[in-house]
Amino acid sequence: MAGSSPYFAVNLLKSIKNYKRKKVCDTFYNLNRYGYINLEKKNHQLYISLTEEGRKAAGRFQIDDLEIKKPKKWDGKWRLVIFDIAELKRTKRELFRRKLKDIGFFAIQKSVWAHPYECHDEIELLRDFFGLNKKEIRLIVANSIEDDVFLRKIFKI
Repeated sequence: MAGSSPYFAVNLLKSIKNYKRKKVCDTFYNLNRYGYINLEKKNHQLYISLTEEGRKAAGRFQIDDLEIKKPKKWDGKWRLVIFDIAELKRTKRELFRRKLKDIGFFAIQKSVWAHPYECHDEIELLRDFFGLNKKEIRLIVANSIEDDVFLRKIFKI
Protein backbone atom coordinates (compact mmCIF):
# COMPACT_ATOMS: atom_id res chain seq x y z
CA MET A 1 0.00 0.00 0.00
CA ALA A 2 1.06 3.59 -0.50
CA GLY A 3 1.56 4.33 3.19
CA SER A 4 4.08 1.54 3.63
CA SER A 5 5.98 2.32 0.43
CA PRO A 6 9.48 3.71 1.05
CA TYR A 7 8.85 6.19 -1.76
CA PHE A 8 5.63 7.54 -0.26
CA ALA A 9 7.33 10.17 1.93
CA VAL A 10 9.81 11.11 -0.80
CA ASN A 11 7.02 11.59 -3.35
CA LEU A 12 4.96 13.50 -0.82
CA LEU A 13 7.82 15.87 -0.08
CA LYS A 14 8.58 16.36 -3.80
CA SER A 15 4.96 17.22 -4.48
CA ILE A 16 4.73 19.82 -1.70
CA LYS A 17 8.10 21.56 -2.05
CA ASN A 18 6.70 24.35 -4.25
CA TYR A 19 3.79 25.19 -1.96
CA LYS A 20 3.74 27.96 0.59
CA ARG A 21 4.42 26.96 4.19
CA LYS A 22 0.94 27.98 5.42
CA LYS A 23 -0.76 25.89 2.75
CA VAL A 24 1.35 22.85 3.67
CA CYS A 25 0.61 23.32 7.37
CA ASP A 26 -3.11 23.69 6.66
CA THR A 27 -3.07 20.53 4.56
CA PHE A 28 -1.39 18.49 7.29
CA TYR A 29 -3.77 19.95 9.87
CA ASN A 30 -6.76 18.87 7.75
CA LEU A 31 -5.34 15.41 7.03
CA ASN A 32 -4.88 14.96 10.78
CA ARG A 33 -8.35 16.36 11.57
CA TYR A 34 -10.00 13.95 9.10
CA GLY A 35 -8.10 11.00 10.55
CA TYR A 36 -5.81 10.27 7.58
CA ILE A 37 -2.53 10.90 9.41
CA ASN A 38 -1.13 10.91 12.93
CA LEU A 39 1.18 13.75 13.91
CA GLU A 40 3.50 13.06 16.82
CA LYS A 41 6.24 15.25 18.22
CA LYS A 42 9.23 13.49 19.82
CA ASN A 43 12.57 15.02 20.75
CA HIS A 44 11.92 18.20 18.76
CA GLN A 45 11.02 16.23 15.63
CA LEU A 46 7.64 15.79 14.01
CA TYR A 47 6.68 12.25 13.00
CA ILE A 48 3.92 11.76 10.46
CA SER A 49 2.30 8.39 9.85
CA LEU A 50 -0.73 7.25 7.89
CA THR A 51 -3.68 5.88 9.79
CA GLU A 52 -5.61 2.88 8.48
CA GLU A 53 -8.11 5.31 6.93
CA GLY A 54 -5.20 7.22 5.37
CA ARG A 55 -3.81 4.01 3.88
CA LYS A 56 -7.19 3.27 2.31
CA ALA A 57 -7.38 6.76 0.82
CA ALA A 58 -3.81 6.54 -0.49
CA GLY A 59 -4.61 3.10 -1.92
CA ARG A 60 -7.54 4.58 -3.84
CA PHE A 61 -5.17 7.08 -5.45
CA GLN A 62 -2.79 4.28 -6.40
CA ILE A 63 -5.63 2.23 -7.86
CA ASP A 64 -6.88 5.17 -9.92
CA ASP A 65 -3.45 5.64 -11.54
CA LEU A 66 -2.73 1.93 -12.00
CA GLU A 67 -1.46 0.89 -15.42
CA ILE A 68 0.49 -2.00 -16.88
CA LYS A 69 3.70 -1.00 -18.64
CA LYS A 70 4.06 -2.22 -22.21
CA PRO A 71 7.59 -3.48 -22.94
CA LYS A 72 9.22 -2.95 -26.32
CA LYS A 73 8.99 -6.65 -27.05
CA TRP A 74 6.41 -9.20 -25.90
CA ASP A 75 7.94 -12.16 -24.03
CA GLY A 76 5.39 -14.56 -25.58
CA LYS A 77 3.70 -15.34 -22.26
CA TRP A 78 0.10 -14.72 -21.31
CA ARG A 79 -0.93 -13.53 -17.87
CA LEU A 80 -4.25 -14.99 -16.81
CA VAL A 81 -6.17 -13.75 -13.83
CA ILE A 82 -8.75 -16.19 -12.59
CA PHE A 83 -10.99 -15.43 -9.68
CA ASP A 84 -13.68 -16.98 -7.59
CA ILE A 85 -15.10 -14.25 -5.36
CA ALA A 86 -18.07 -15.25 -3.21
CA GLU A 87 -21.56 -13.91 -3.85
CA LEU A 88 -21.38 -12.16 -0.46
CA LYS A 89 -18.61 -10.02 -1.94
CA ARG A 90 -20.49 -9.26 -5.16
CA THR A 91 -19.60 -5.54 -5.10
CA LYS A 92 -15.89 -6.28 -4.75
CA ARG A 93 -16.15 -8.82 -7.58
CA GLU A 94 -17.80 -6.30 -9.93
CA LEU A 95 -15.35 -3.53 -9.02
CA PHE A 96 -12.43 -5.93 -9.50
CA ARG A 97 -13.77 -6.92 -12.94
CA ARG A 98 -14.16 -3.27 -13.91
CA LYS A 99 -10.62 -2.46 -12.79
CA LEU A 100 -9.19 -5.40 -14.78
CA LYS A 101 -10.91 -3.98 -17.86
CA ASP A 102 -9.66 -0.46 -17.06
CA ILE A 103 -6.03 -1.60 -16.92
CA GLY A 104 -6.26 -3.45 -20.21
CA PHE A 105 -7.23 -7.03 -19.46
CA PHE A 106 -9.57 -8.88 -21.83
CA ALA A 107 -12.24 -11.26 -20.56
CA ILE A 108 -11.91 -14.76 -21.99
CA GLN A 109 -14.68 -15.94 -19.67
CA LYS A 110 -16.61 -14.17 -16.94
CA SER A 111 -13.90 -14.80 -14.33
CA VAL A 112 -10.89 -15.48 -16.57
CA TRP A 113 -9.05 -12.45 -17.90
CA ALA A 114 -5.93 -12.28 -20.10
CA HIS A 115 -3.12 -9.78 -20.60
CA PRO A 116 0.16 -10.21 -22.49
CA TYR A 117 2.48 -8.19 -20.23
CA GLU A 118 3.99 -8.56 -16.78
CA CYS A 119 1.46 -7.49 -14.17
CA HIS A 120 2.26 -9.35 -10.94
CA ASP A 121 2.68 -6.18 -8.89
CA GLU A 122 -0.52 -4.65 -10.24
CA ILE A 123 -2.56 -7.76 -9.42
CA GLU A 124 -1.01 -7.93 -5.96
CA LEU A 125 -1.97 -4.29 -5.39
CA LEU A 126 -5.55 -4.96 -6.51
CA ARG A 127 -5.74 -8.05 -4.31
CA ASP A 128 -4.61 -6.02 -1.30
CA PHE A 129 -6.83 -3.06 -2.11
CA PHE A 130 -9.98 -5.18 -2.38
CA GLY A 131 -9.03 -7.26 0.67
CA LEU A 132 -9.03 -10.52 -1.26
CA ASN A 133 -6.66 -13.47 -0.94
CA LYS A 134 -4.71 -15.75 -3.27
CA LYS A 135 -7.45 -18.36 -3.19
CA GLU A 136 -9.93 -15.79 -4.50
CA ILE A 137 -7.65 -14.23 -7.12
CA ARG A 138 -4.93 -16.18 -8.88
CA LEU A 139 -2.39 -15.03 -11.44
CA ILE A 140 -1.21 -17.63 -13.93
CA VAL A 141 1.63 -17.11 -16.40
CA ALA A 142 1.07 -19.33 -19.44
CA ASN A 143 3.28 -20.04 -22.42
CA SER A 144 0.29 -20.41 -24.69
CA ILE A 145 -3.47 -20.16 -24.92
CA GLU A 146 -5.18 -22.39 -27.42
CA ASP A 147 -6.39 -20.41 -30.45
CA ASP A 148 -5.04 -17.08 -29.22
CA VAL A 149 -5.26 -15.34 -32.61
CA PHE A 150 -8.15 -13.17 -31.43
CA LEU A 151 -6.17 -12.12 -28.34
CA ARG A 152 -3.14 -11.23 -30.42
CA LYS A 153 -5.39 -9.03 -32.57
CA ILE A 154 -6.90 -7.32 -29.53
CA PHE A 155 -3.49 -6.60 -28.01
CA LYS A 156 -1.87 -5.88 -31.42
CA ILE A 157 0.97 -8.36 -30.93
